[in-house]
Amino acid sequence: MKKALTLALLLFTLLTAGAQQKQIDTARLALNNAKTDTEKYLALFNMGGFYGQNHPDSALIFDQQAFLLAKKNNWAVNQARSLNDIALDFSLMGDYVKASQNFLRALKIYEGLHNLVGMARINNNISFNYSVQHDPKQALAHTLIAKKQLETFALTHKLIANQRHTYAILLGGLGGTYIDLHRIDSAEKYLKISYELVKRYKYNDLLGIAQDQLGEVAVARGKNAEAARFFRQALASNRLINDAEHMCGDYLDLAGLYHKGKQQDSAEYYAKKALETAESGHFEQQALEAGKVLSTYYDEDHNLPDAYKYFKLATAAKDSMYSQDKVKQLLSLDFDEKMRQQELQVAQREAQKEAQNKLRTYILSGGLGVLLLLALIFWRNSNQRKKANRLLSKQKKEIEDQRDQTNKALTELQQTQTQLVQREKMASLGELTAGIAHEIQNPLNFVNNFSDVNREMIGELKEELKGGNVTEAMAIADDIEQNEEKINHHGKRADFIVKGMLQHSRTSTGEKQPTNINVLADEFFKLSYHGLRAKDKTFNAEMVTHFATDLPKINVVQQDMGRVLLNLFNNAFYAVNQKQKTVDTDYKPEVTVITELFTPPSGGGGLIIKVKDNGNGIPDAIKDKIMQPFFTTKPTGEGTGLGLSLTYDMVVKGHGGTIEVNTKEGEFTEFIIELPL
Repeated sequence: MKKALTLALLLFTLLTAGAQQKQIDTARLALNNAKTDTEKYLALFNMGGFYGQNHPDSALIFDQQAFLLAKKNNWAVNQARSLNDIALDFSLMGDYVKASQNFLRALKIYEGLHNLVGMARINNNISFNYSVQHDPKQALAHTLIAKKQLETFALTHKLIANQRHTYAILLGGLGGTYIDLHRIDSAEKYLKISYELVKRYKYNDLLGIAQDQLGEVAVARGKNAEAARFFRQALASNRLINDAEHMCGDYLDLAGLYHKGKQQDSAEYYAKKALETAESGHFEQQALEAGKVLSTYYDEDHNLPDAYKYFKLATAAKDSMYSQDKVKQLLSLDFDEKMRQQELQVAQREAQKEAQNKLRTYILSGGLGVLLLLALIFWRNSNQRKKANRLLSKQKKEIEDQRDQTNKALTELQQTQTQLVQREKMASLGELTAGIAHEIQNPLNFVNNFSDVNREMIGELKEELKGGNVTEAMAIADDIEQNEEKINHHGKRADFIVKGMLQHSRTSTGEKQPTNINVLADEFFKLSYHGLRAKDKTFNAEMVTHFATDLPKINVVQQDMGRVLLNLFNNAFYAVNQKQKTVDTDYKPEVTVITELFTPPSGGGGLIIKVKDNGNGIPDAIKDKIMQPFFTTKPTGEGTGLGLSLTYDMVVKGHGGTIEVNTKEGEFTEFIIELPL
């Protein structure tokens, strides 16, 4: 069950959701006694926080009043905070369109203030809005943006208590999104970090959420007993702080676990508890999920009446949440307005009849009264109709503008991604240039030298033919033929190098071709080395290759695999070059390339490529980050941070392989690629 929604809702809550009635009474008393706008705003904000998770409809009233007060006083940060809480209230009530509109309004204010923490919080909340609409990829994108913004802030600031709290929420939300994407290893990694922060700083409002998510990881790994323990711990933690919304999720998770274990009675019991809790707190999303689960369970029991009952309940909740988009709401308003007008027309006709009867007695006064009444009614109807039409046009325009903005943002994001990838390719192409110049010079020298020799030998051939010495002439002709073969061989080698460079600079077609990995690795190994030599004439390194002689050709996208190898070679030579500048003269830089076949125990087979250097290695603190986009250890201007990220995508996503790193700080780094045959 998705927890990103709940995590997002915690971000701006000043007080925990477990406030007791005494605290609510205290806040209400503070509101009544407030003498200044500052005191009144804080009291309204606190009231919205108290009601936020259990009664979002009540919270919305306080949050809207707080926003209007902040707007009146031009308090920009407080306006953003209240807009965020308003969006969260709409989310809990299932109106995701209004939630998105208010999130974007809040984000715009924070961007104008250059407030990284506020931007991180809003982006994390936007990710929740995508999660509940079952779009985990968009949710992941916004969560990563939020994480990047908060970590950027932390580079120059020490995080205070509520900012550490936000970071724990972000990591938990990231773990929850990876659960939805079925990337369990990544989910467990971030959830464990978040859980440690929750326990260390005693964030009781997050404890139950973290326990429940770890239970979901245990379910995914088939550890049902461990999952049940986590779910029960989560239920106890959330009950302790009166967090009804998350209790719904805990009940449903326990129901699913019992259902998986064929314990139908227990499964139905916990599903009913989830439904009761959701209905009492007006949580539409949880009511929908509980209704669907109960309908399925009773259908399995062949209890059709109860199955139908809960199916209707789930359908009603779904219609409430997902069928009331802006256009349908407006159409509904238009229909209601027409019905009201028809009722008014019936009332008008009845009034006319009554007026006609009175005209017999009150000819002048009654007639005048009827005319005035009719005029008033028509004027009122006309104004209401115009007002409704203006509202309809305005709201339709807002929907179209929102859709246009979303499409524009998506298009810009895709264009930016394409530009970044091409920029990385052109950066590596620049590094190739010097190496290519060196490598292509060798075959060109051979071509030129053998051409000069052949020209001289042709002259000798003519002289021998004139003298009638056929035997010597034939020997010279044989030598010329051998030289021509060498010219042809080295010409093709130069052609291969040029084509390789062109393929590297072009956009990949994605077409796989049978390829000799040894030849491809050898060419790019030399090009990478000579490229670095062209930049630094003092640099030397021993190039060691151990290529498997029985290696079959393997189907790969040659452009992509060439980029992968070039990037790893460049990094290896860069590493040994940096170490050579900082150690004594006894150090001998060395880069080794190994290819070999392997056969796993499960059958099949694959190819291994190893690239190892004896440079400074990678510190443990950043080892897990090196595959992340835009992460680089090189000085500013020397690296884009995209090389290893693109390498990972090309190997794993493009070829179904794996890439791992084995390193020891101060001694070596080894990248190991496995490609399936």
